[in-house]
Amino acid sequence: MFSRFEWMVAMRYLRARRQEGFISVIAWFSLIGIGLGVATLIIVMAVMNGFRVELLSRILGLNGHLSVYGSANRIDDFDTVAAKVRGVKGVVGVTPIVEGQVMITAAGNARGAVVRGLRREDLLARPIVRDNIRAGSLDEFQGDDVVLIGTRLAERMGVSVGGQINVISPQGSATAFGTMPRMRSYRVAATYHIGMFEYDSGFVFMPMEAAQLYFKLPNAITNVEVFVDHPDAAPEVGQRIQQALGPGFRIYDWQHANANFFNAVQVERNVMFLILTLIILVAAFNIVSSLIMLVKDKGRDIAILRTMGATKGMIMRIFFLSGASVGVIGTIAGFVLGLAFSLNIESIRQAIQWFIGTELFAAEIYFLSQLPAKVDPQEVVTVVLMGLFLSFLATIYPAWRAARLDPAEALRYE
Repeated sequence: MFSRFEWMVAMRYLRARRQEGFISVIAWFSLIGIGLGVATLIIVMAVMNGFRVELLSRILGLNGHLSVYGSANRIDDFDTVAAKVRGVKGVVGVTPIVEGQVMITAAGNARGAVVRGLRREDLLARPIVRDNIRAGSLDEFQGDDVVLIGTRLAERMGVSVGGQINVISPQGSATAFGTMPRMRSYRVAATYHIGMFEYDSGFVFMPMEAAQLYFKLPNAITNVEVFVDHPDAAPEVGQRIQQALGPGFRIYDWQHANANFFNAVQVERNVMFLILTLIILVAAFNIVSSLIMLVKDKGRDIAILRTMGATKGMIMRIFFLSGASVGVIGTIAGFVLGLAFSLNIESIRQAIQWFIGTELFAAEIYFLSQLPAKVDPQEVVTVVLMGLFLSFLATIYPAWRAARLDPAEALRYE
């Protein structure tokens, strides 16, 4: 497609002489701009994907894909309900839950939390909790006076395994002196660390019998959590569960329950993609300006080439190669830099954090304790192709302008 002569002349024009140094500087800025734009776009997309995947895995690992609630926020014959739900196509797990909001106090500290009462075998069936026990043992998770709390909650309350916490319920008990808050002490059997701030600092797990006793729900639960084979199919499975259970039950899927999280991530992802694409676009405009200046500076050379027999197509291809080379090299450099940065982003974050002595990724703000990144090959290919397309597009007008240059006019003004 391109002759050896065209390649030779194009590469020669890229190596500017001293009097053409300004053109060379613009070309270098264009190359760096495209490289940084492509790299930044790959990194940001990887981080956004990582956020979504990590949030999804932690939220759906700790909570069910669907939640079934009964009338008056209680389900009495819950084993029968659970058996009906298990028989629905697409359901892979069912967990009866007793859930309620409480206040935790210990060592003069107080904090709101969510208590979740469930059977020990159901807790062991959740790898996100079972495999992340930091202290203590789940063998102690039985009886009516033990709890399992997150590491961040333990740090804030100043307690450790074997220590005591007080659980206060807003649903008080009626006494002769009026309604009194319901309070009971529990021993910390173990601590866990999931890696999501909200859960590690605000969830307390309790054996189901103890939770039923504390919340005054004898032989009853608040809801049933359901796990399905494909999370995206949760709404469809929810409709089948509704048909199996009949009226008197309410079903919520994870997409509705956590819509705020994922909508925010998706909106931010789209906006960042648009903004960072402008960086590549600006760099492409730099290619246009540098090539137009190069065409103007090389007017005499173009005229000589034309008089020696070079066609308009050859001239156009020479300047197309000059501009496209800048875009291709910049895109490849950005691809390598972006991929390397994305695959090592947590190590880079820790190194920068250690160097400047400031926390760059506060778990209280970003929900996760580590900076996640997941490279999507399809998105990377899209970014690279977009960078190449804009680079090629930027060279068309200057190359066409060079081909249209009249040799007689160019030599006359020289």
